[in-house]
Amino acid sequence: MNKQSFIKGTLILLAAGILNRLLGFIPRIALPRIIGPEGVGIYQLGYPFFIVLVTIITGGIPLAIAKMVAEAEGAGKQDASKQILHVSLMLTLIAGTLFTGLSLLLAPWVTGVLLPDERVYQTFISMTPMLIIIAVSSVYRGYFQGKQNMIPSASSSVIETIVRIICMLWFAHLLMPKGIAYGAAGAMLGTAVGELIGMIALLLQYSGEGRRTNKLMPRSPQEAITAPIVKETPPTNKGILKRLFGIALPVTGGKMVGSFSYLLETILTNRSLAMAGIATSVATAQYGALQGMIIPLLLLPGALTVSLAISLVPSLSEAAARNDRATIHKRMNQSLRLALVSGAPFAILMFVLAEPLCLLLYDNSEISDMLKIMAPFALFLYVQSPLQAALQVLDRPGRALLNTLVGAIIKMSLIVYLASNPAFGIKGAVIAIIVNSIAVTLLHGFSLSRLIGFRFRLLDYVKIGAVMIIMGACVLYGYKHLPFASLPWLQFLASATVGVMVYLIVIFMTRLVTPRDLERVPVVGSWFSRLSRR
Repeated sequence: MNKQSFIKGTLILLAAGILNRLLGFIPRIALPRIIGPEGVGIYQLGYPFFIVLVTIITGGIPLAIAKMVAEAEGAGKQDASKQILHVSLMLTLIAGTLFTGLSLLLAPWVTGVLLPDERVYQTFISMTPMLIIIAVSSVYRGYFQGKQNMIPSASSSVIETIVRIICMLWFAHLLMPKGIAYGAAGAMLGTAVGELIGMIALLLQYSGEGRRTNKLMPRSPQEAITAPIVKETPPTNKGILKRLFGIALPVTGGKMVGSFSYLLETILTNRSLAMAGIATSVATAQYGALQGMIIPLLLLPGALTVSLAISLVPSLSEAAARNDRATIHKRMNQSLRLALVSGAPFAILMFVLAEPLCLLLYDNSEISDMLKIMAPFALFLYVQSPLQAALQVLDRPGRALLNTLVGAIIKMSLIVYLASNPAFGIKGAVIAIIVNSIAVTLLHGFSLSRLIGFRFRLLDYVKIGAVMIIMGACVLYGYKHLPFASLPWLQFLASATVGVMVYLIVIFMTRLVTPRDLERVPVVGSWFSRLSRR
């Protein structure tokens, strides 16, 4: 088992995350062309209820497993790590099976009464088998992350993404002749197949780990006798469950607020648009454009923030166990700086080139206004994940839960007030989402500052703001003056390339990224190290 450092583990997950996000844009671009924005809306409508069920089943279990396994591995108790895995797996399998049965039984009522469009029934049925699959996968991912081995999670997620893309588009194409509802259900079936293959990949890697461990065991009685004998009381299943629930339940509560917020957002947005006089089919299409096209585009840099949040768990757990505040502060500043530096150029491109970007990706320039409004505020989303992960690891999940709850209440109130106003319509929901992201991020930052005396490096944020302005000016100038206007895609790529090159030069000039940072990158790090010594 290869244990990676914080930076290396983050970069492994980052590489997989970026690849997944880039691959994920294939169905984001192709699916609307197969089933249309209305079909994407039906596909998206079923997801919030599904996310609520997944949160109930798994919730904080992966984080709890990662934390407990990291502690056990740090104490040299490998048998305890395996026992934590087995107890967690039994728990999630029981919960997954129970909720799968309930979902199939209550599907007609959920789709006909709770959700705003009854055509989502086929999609809802198609997604139900994923509950058990995701439950099992989450346990193994938490186990590997606790061992600070990010390769199984990264590789399985890439395999899952590739299979999901192929099956999603294929099944949607096959079922679309039966109607939009069946086309959306076909896309969801493809997603389920991808999750299944991803789970199998995790199981195979766990099996491979077991074989490698057996090879390291003493092979003869003499070797076994000479091995040191360590007497330790193995943890009981009851003790593991108690500890597991103690960590997972507060985290699950926080995630439940987010999941229920997403579900209520779906219902309230469509109901509010109806109050504004917008037809159900149009409201479904608008919601599909927002949740299925615009927000995934905004969350593309989120691959880094999720990677940072996952890698922070074992790293901060070890530092907190040693009461090493210097390391905690160092890791947090690294995470926030990397999140902003990597997210800033995406935000600028989505703001300055919103219309050509939507036209190129989705063949739809009408939705570009939503992207342009949201892009500058996406930076708050990029730093939110590391902040929330830090609060949870530092035993303040209740504070993270309260912050999320406050943000959810603000968002729901604004959706009802603004989206039901014909003057705002769908843009009312956009404004509500922006205000929510700002409020929750600021509350998380304030809570972390009070908890450990954390101080944000304001100079870094000033530098990033200045670099973003410089890059934005270069992108805009390039798009207006480069000689490729007759080829919109080439004009877009050329201006974006110019802007990114300027951005990279300036972040090195301002030392937002240093050669030492590059030396820590796996594979190419040694090359940068040799180059810097010349």
